[in-house]
Amino acid sequence: MSRSDLNLRNQPIAGALFVLGSSLMFSLMGACVKTASASLPNEVIVFFRNFYVLLLLIPFLLCRPPRGGIKTVHFRLHLIRSTAGLTGMYCFFYALGHLPFAEAVLFSFTSPLFIPIIAYLWIGEPVPGRIRGAVLIGFAGVLLVTKPGTGMFKPVSFVGIISGFSVAVAMVSIRRMSASEPPARIVFYFSLLATPVSCFPLLGSWQSPRGETWIILSLMGLFAVTGQLMMTKGYSLAAAAQAGPFSYGIVIFSALMGRIFWNENLDRMTAAGALLICFAGILTACGSKAVPAPPGTWHGSEDT
Repeated sequence: MSRSDLNLRNQPIAGALFVLGSSLMFSLMGACVKTASASLPNEVIVFFRNFYVLLLLIPFLLCRPPRGGIKTVHFRLHLIRSTAGLTGMYCFFYALGHLPFAEAVLFSFTSPLFIPIIAYLWIGEPVPGRIRGAVLIGFAGVLLVTKPGTGMFKPVSFVGIISGFSVAVAMVSIRRMSASEPPARIVFYFSLLATPVSCFPLLGSWQSPRGETWIILSLMGLFAVTGQLMMTKGYSLAAAAQAGPFSYGIVIFSALMGRIFWNENLDRMTAAGALLICFAGILTACGSKAVPAPPGTWHGSEDT
């Protein structure tokens, strides 16, 4: 791999901006999901999310096909990314329907806490000491939000945390294949695999959307495909430990939307936990360096 290729894929500022922009898109998508969940089962919403993304993605690929077309030599990694992403999606959407908006989003987007750990174990990305401390601070914030051992504890919170872990696996798998897989191809394979799989749960839970719900579902798909493309681009430009913390912007966006649309307020413990998690993200961003993983661990077809 040439030095110029490494430089193109290690641009922390550009990567962070793409991830921050994806956070806004995913916040808007989450608002659509929460609105639709009042009248539709979770399985139906997940299916339409994947179906609309695939529908919107096809014209995009026809106009701007990815480098090298859609043929891939990393199908196993695409399968891992799709399985983890779909698991995270089901958990995230369920949490959105059963928790306050900002709280559900906060749990589901704990992925940056898991990303440095998974990236180190899987692809060998170094984790500086400051990042390790930041991860511990972030998990302390998660404890404040979950409030274990108190009457305010909600078991459904674990569903959101599982979502965060699943998303982290998906993100590191993106980093693992980013050397040869352009963002559009990664998104395409996720949608291609997730859409038919999400059809099976519909067999026992189908319910037809009505009226304005169709518009909400369409917007959900639009925000999802935009956010997914921006997110994938961000993680292809910067190391997972660098770009990941900027996904915490979704906490701020979601808190504002929860207040505006559902008149929700964070209690003091949740607010303190959210601040700790965001603070941990800032520490991680400041403490990480643009050190790429060894080429043999995150590209090439010999081990995939």
